[in-house]
Amino acid sequence: MKNIIDAIINLVTNPKVELIRHYSYINRVNNIGDTFEEYIKDLFAGTVDEIDHNIRNCKLSKVFSYIGNQTNPPHIMLKNGGDAIDVKKLKSVNDLTFNSSNTNCTLKIDNPKINSYCRNCEKWSERDMLYVFCVLETNKIKQLCMIYGTEYFSDIETYKTIESVDPLGIINIQIRGMRVISTPLKVFNYIYMPDCSKTFNLMCLINCDKYATLVNAKELEYLTKQISDLNMKDVKVKNPNSPVELIDCKLITFAI
Repeated sequence: MKNIIDAIINLVTNPKVELIRHYSYINRVNNIGDTFEEYIKDLFAGTVDEIDHNIRNCKLSKVFSYIGNQTNPPHIMLKNGGDAIDVKKLKSVNDLTFNSSNTNCTLKIDNPKINSYCRNCEKWSERDMLYVFCVLETNKIKQLCMIYGTEYFSDIETYKTIESVDPLGIINIQIRGMRVISTPLKVFNYIYMPDCSKTFNLMCLINCDKYATLVNAKELEYLTKQISDLNMKDVKVKNPNSPVELIDCKLITFAI
């Protein structure tokens, strides 16, 4: 089963971060946000360099159990009960707009926003929710952040009323079903700051309980000894439900 470690390894061993490639053949790719979503699929599937569309499609079908749309979360789901993944293009490093029903710390099968294809793609009840954010400069990715919902959002009960504010204070305003939410680069600035001297920065946060389940983690740890700009360290982050409690996490960074 593919996981977040596969995506990180594929990126750091083949760091191509320019969104100019063979996506024009896909009708739905009509803006840079859609192109970024295709790029994330390629990171997980290991198909960044695949130019044969049929081969790429076959590889994607082996990695993902569901590929969705902009209306129904999530954008993609990994097979065999793997992560649900939501892809966001940031307008700035400060804030972004979220649909009010998409702020999920995990994705549950009874979520009213998911469609029947997502619900029935395989047997599942709850999945970890991985949010992937990017800051773009023209067609190049400048910042890439991978954050799990369990470290980013409070439990769903917190957001049930329109005036509620989460304990971390990352939600600034809520109008017509939309929320303006602080980006990971702002929320986690107490543990991470991008290297502005570099043209590309990756920041990935994985809580230690999740990290312990990733069977290929040792492969990534080995690469941190081989690639000078790839680093991993232990950090503690604030619990979104109770900021006085701290969550043990692995912070993975890469810059070129």
